[in-house]
Amino acid sequence: MGKKVLVTGGAGFIGSFLVEEFLRKGYEVRVYDNLDPQVHTRGELPPYIPKEVEFIQGDIRDYQKLSSALEGVELVSHHAAAVGVGQSQYQVKHYVDVNIGGTGNLLDAIAANPGKVERMIIASSMSIYGEGRCRCEKCGEVTPELRKEAQMSKGNWELHCPICGAELEPIPTDEEAETRCTSIYAITKKTQEEMMMNVGLTYGIPTVALRYFNIYGPRQSLSNPYTGVCAIFLSRIKNDRAPVIYEDGNQSRDFVSVHDIVQAHMLALEKEEADFQVFNVGTGKEVTIREVAEVLIKLYGKALTPQIANKYRKGDIRYCFADISKIKRILGFRPKVSFEDGMKELIEWSREAEASDRFDIAARELKNRGLV
Repeated sequence: MGKKVLVTGGAGFIGSFLVEEFLRKGYEVRVYDNLDPQVHTRGELPPYIPKEVEFIQGDIRDYQKLSSALEGVELVSHHAAAVGVGQSQYQVKHYVDVNIGGTGNLLDAIAANPGKVERMIIASSMSIYGEGRCRCEKCGEVTPELRKEAQMSKGNWELHCPICGAELEPIPTDEEAETRCTSIYAITKKTQEEMMMNVGLTYGIPTVALRYFNIYGPRQSLSNPYTGVCAIFLSRIKNDRAPVIYEDGNQSRDFVSVHDIVQAHMLALEKEEADFQVFNVGTGKEVTIREVAEVLIKLYGKALTPQIANKYRKGDIRYCFADISKIKRILGFRPKVSFEDGMKELIEWSREAEASDRFDIAARELKNRGLV
């Protein structure tokens, strides 16, 4: 067998695809996952996890069990995390305990046995940027400020130049962009990234942070109302309900297939050029939220029209899409799955997938807490 890798959160959406690729490449795989019912509605190990995998059910906050899971491990892929921008704004302690405290447990256990772990990968997030880079026709490239409540209440969704007030044009966001976290979730991901890098440098363990943009693909929970927008929309569509879009639907993101995430992860794991580097992982292309809803409805063959809420969800950003020139140049990464092909794959998988539409429950929670 090859080297032993520990994948925290390895039973989840991204982790499960990584696990398959590790096995395909001859690695010995151990998965550590708590099977959170918000993600795994049945609380069971998903059937697509290969039998060759050594599975440990445990919480990332359980120091003793996590320490035991590191025994004999040479590589660590850290994906265990509480995920959800909106939910993080009212489950603050939970997100901090899991994402920061859990990462602290992992790193403490690694530091307690120096020389064992040879390499670490941390799943970071584009959310740490806040608003992406923008350009003003008059003032050049500027860093947009978080939109104010007074502006949002008037339905003025666009970003404006902090110097002259003109409307801004979004441009690709690179790794050198200023980070302006707009949610507790984003703060925890930025902290995870910094903690992993710090311990990696301290103990000479090559560490790589991958800032994932908006990931979609098969196996993403269609019953978790705090997951990615593609899955949330699909859950509505499967249940003959119109996808609900905040603001005017023209906000945009960079949607990247889980298969390209796996490609980037393996390059980062196996290439020394990646050591102690931070990389964006996306496609470099922006797609509006309205376009996503319309494409999914069309491919699913439903007679639905997206519901434009014209409401602002606190902490939401307007634009952010990736500049992927660094990961292309250093690691040779090239996105292989087009948005169109990726959406078709997602639709085909979703036809047989369980989808309990809980959007209204999540929306009501946000409203009750004054976050919409």
